[in-house]
Amino acid sequence: MAFNLAGSLVSTLIRGTNGIQVQRIADKPAELVQLYDIENCPYCRLVREALTELDLDVLILPCPKGGERFRPELEARGGKAQFPYLVDPNTGAELYESLDIIEYLFATYGDGKPPLKWRLGALQTAGSMLASAPRMNRGMQARPGVLPAELLELYSFESSPYARLVREKLCEMEMPYVVRNCGRSRLQEWLLPPVRKALKVVPESVLENRRHLQHREGRVSIPYLFDPNTDSGLFESADILAYLVSHYGGSS
Repeated sequence: MAFNLAGSLVSTLIRGTNGIQVQRIADKPAELVQLYDIENCPYCRLVREALTELDLDVLILPCPKGGERFRPELEARGGKAQFPYLVDPNTGAELYESLDIIEYLFATYGDGKPPLKWRLGALQTAGSMLASAPRMNRGMQARPGVLPAELLELYSFESSPYARLVREKLCEMEMPYVVRNCGRSRLQEWLLPPVRKALKVVPESVLENRRHLQHREGRVSIPYLFDPNTDSGLFESADILAYLVSHYGGSS
């Protein structure tokens, strides 16, 4: 576990502040945007970073190599197995190509144009490829688990090294899930949870998901998995991984 986490920390450091800081807080759309996704795909990562920065929740449809749940569905829908692929039921838009998707998201749910860093497309893609290298084949190969009746919800932000471990497992298990994005918008939110606890700091977040988690559990720590099938909520990536394997199968 320690070696696995170390590799995830390296990936986070490579991406700097991407996928952490919320750039725009807007009303959430009526329906979740949907993303056909492979967790360690560098192109998919870029889209997930933009979703965090726009504070948009998303239904993830995992498509690992060898997967048979959503890959055929994507090929039938879009005509090819290329990732990422965004479906927005609010507008009817469906798009391939990460940079096109990011431009669409900022045009539809942001301030119109992506920030300058996203217009440096080749640089962002190269950086994301570097961030994929430490993760090697994690989150890439299908090891299907049992599908729950109701969707799991993962409170996460894209660049969290701890949440990444959980997302990789969910991708391998081909389990669709909802990401409740919990990026950071205030200085106090950059403090690690143990530091906030020691200093008795409770950030008054402006973000809906952070407020909801604070109300439900009395604290905010990422990742947090909520399973409506068992009415269970878990912090700590190691505990979440053990829970997923024990309740929904897949290899440990």
